[in-house]
Amino acid sequence: MFSVKNRRLTRLKGCDYSQGGWYFVTFCVKNCEYLLGDIANEEIRLSEIGRMAQKCWLEIPDHFPCVILDEFIVMPNHIHGIIVVGDNALQNKDFCSAIVGNNNYCSLPQQAWQKRWARSLSSIVRGFKIGVTKWCRQNNNQHFVWQKSFYDHIIRHEKSLFKIRNYIVSNPSKWEVDRNNRENLLM
Repeated sequence: MFSVKNRRLTRLKGCDYSQGGWYFVTFCVKNCEYLLGDIANEEIRLSEIGRMAQKCWLEIPDHFPCVILDEFIVMPNHIHGIIVVGDNALQNKDFCSAIVGNNNYCSLPQQAWQKRWARSLSSIVRGFKIGVTKWCRQNNNQHFVWQKSFYDHIIRHEKSLFKIRNYIVSNPSKWEVDRNNRENLLM
């Protein structure tokens, strides 16, 4: 059995995720169940849960004033998004001056990974997941569960930002190819 204390950490060692930064995040529905919607003609059709997930995503800055949301998409079994965390200096969307010109947001000493920061990327994702899950429980969707943890990538360069934005936007058009390749890998 795999225990929590032996769980492989996916966060970048030495990075304080409560400091300013641009982050690409992906999180999945448990067992990759298609509960958030489906794809038809390369377009996402959100389910009721998917619409609520989209609504909760758009409300993140209401709960975390230090956050700006960039490109995102709710897919049938996962969500991709770009989250900008920062103080007033990061509240503008000028990527070059805010991030590339000031790339010291990971220079603070690493904290214990279990510590919960009020403005950390983990607390933002956790709050979003809790909001969707709570709505599901209140609306007789008891079977809905998120996969533990999430994938993140620190966006350090403008070129990377544009590639990630394109990946997010084009995700529905690549769904059938990606889904078929995943299913073939599992066989």
